[in-house]
Amino acid sequence: MSLTLAEKIIAHACRRDRVSPGQIVTASLDLLMMHDSGGPRRVASRLEQLGAKVWDPEKVVVVSDHFVPATDLESAEILALTRRWAQQAGVRHYDMLGICHVVLQEGGHIKPGMFCIGGDSHSPSGGAYGAFMMGVGATDITGALVTGELWLKVPQTTRINWDGALGDGVSAKDIMLFLCATLGMGNADQVMEYDGSTVRGMSMSERMVLCNMAAELGADTGIVAADATTLAALDAAGQPFSGDIAQWQSDADAPCQAEHHYDAATLAPQIAAPHSPANSRAVTEYEPIHIDQGYIGACTGAKLSDLHMAAEVLKGRKIASNTRLLIAPASVAMTRAAAADGTLEILTEAGAIMLPTGCGACAGMGAGMYADGEVGLSTTARNFKGRMGSSKAQVYLGSPYSVAAGAVKGYICDPRELLAEPA
Repeated sequence: MSLTLAEKIIAHACRRDRVSPGQIVTASLDLLMMHDSGGPRRVASRLEQLGAKVWDPEKVVVVSDHFVPATDLESAEILALTRRWAQQAGVRHYDMLGICHVVLQEGGHIKPGMFCIGGDSHSPSGGAYGAFMMGVGATDITGALVTGELWLKVPQTTRINWDGALGDGVSAKDIMLFLCATLGMGNADQVMEYDGSTVRGMSMSERMVLCNMAAELGADTGIVAADATTLAALDAAGQPFSGDIAQWQSDADAPCQAEHHYDAATLAPQIAAPHSPANSRAVTEYEPIHIDQGYIGACTGAKLSDLHMAAEVLKGRKIASNTRLLIAPASVAMTRAAAADGTLEILTEAGAIMLPTGCGACAGMGAGMYADGEVGLSTTARNFKGRMGSSKAQVYLGSPYSVAAGAVKGYICDPRELLAEPA
């Protein structure tokens, strides 16, 4: 019987010929990632009580990103604890130069066919590399650190096919906001496998958005089969893939729970209203809504490609006088690249305020949070009530194109109008 890509990876991790949806299995880990918020400060005392050590420090990546940079003594202590624990545990792959999901990409840590977990709900980002990667809590992370294994129920696969070319001002973020509204956020025990000519033509950064926001769909993870684009990204990261990507493809006749087909050419920019990504609809359905603050940040919306989108809108323009635009690049390397290619100059000339790399306001930490009554438009993946500051704030979600356009106009608007105009 034919297998989906997710089933092939899980079967390989379980050392079985095959697995079936609904089975409870124990899989061996190729990589475990955790960060400063849900990592050592949660698991160190448990490991000490167990008298246990990390099963394989070479397969563990620890990233400080939630409390970076420290804004108070408690944050500083958490960062110090994280660094000390990584050193004492023999974990060489410790980093505080970017958001964890982006650091994994830049380091070439995730490769096709790997079975991985992360101590963060957006760990499905790793699926962009043709791997199976899901987010788990601190209890499962503790057990996995000791045993190198994780038990799981084999999920169903839902295939999501996008074909055609996305229009100007439309991106992977718009695809995911559309899917949140269309498919809902209750897709538990599923893998979202993305395919179609649109997906195959995407950069790795855009594929990461698709997989990252599988979490917003409520799925276990998202995945995109590896291809030449994947291999080129791993080569660029200095971690070439020596395996055969043909091994890590879904069988054409593999059964799945559902299959959906969409035309990318018909998709308009999407905006999610408070307080859920599922409250999404086309920007053309919105009246102008004043924005106090635009925020371009987080693993979903501040990669180099996202900064390029914002710069495309902001070039030669200025932020509205009654609106502020805050930008927190997803990694130090991406900040450096944006400085080298002139992107940062465009952003700052427009009046954007640059923030340090880190999760920041996306997780309700550090600079960029919203006050009572403020209205925001953000590139983050979630706009749950109170997540980005006051529970009385109103946070909308959009792509970097939409956030930049809103900051220029001072209100929610269609970014395609600005892109069509001379700056």
